[in-house]
Amino acid sequence: MNTDIIRRSCSKIRLKKGEGRTLKAGGAWVYNNEIDWMSEDVTDGHLVEVLDFDDYFMGIGFINRKSKITVRMLSRHERNIDDAFIEKRVRNAVEYRYDTVDTSACRLIFGEADFLPGLVIDKYSDVRLYIKD
Repeated sequence: MNTDIIRRSCSKIRLKKGEGRTLKAGGAWVYNNEIDWMSEDVTDGHLVEVLDFDDYFMGIGFINRKSKITVRMLSRHERNIDDAFIEKRVRNAVEYRYDTVDTSACRLIFGEADFLPGLVIDKYSDVRLYIKD
């Protein structure tokens, strides 16, 4: 894991007035047409803080300006996304699969459903296949 991306200070985006209802209702995505402003240091693939129109912190996620789903949310509460944060999410997802399904061939990590947006990891016997969206 590239901890430089995770630990550096976050860029910011601000939503348009009237947007953000889906985030407040539990949504995991910010669409390109909902964004009013981005700080100049925004870099695709890095973390951004998502702010309401009045600068209220709404969460943090990965940005991709080339996608209509511009931000995929990681957390609504934590501002410090580090290796331990990601490791806990991965561990929780994998433990859940081992507790609930036959894991000889299964989807170990299922993106937003496991609070790891854009990441899919499939397991086929001893082979792991990952897909980064």
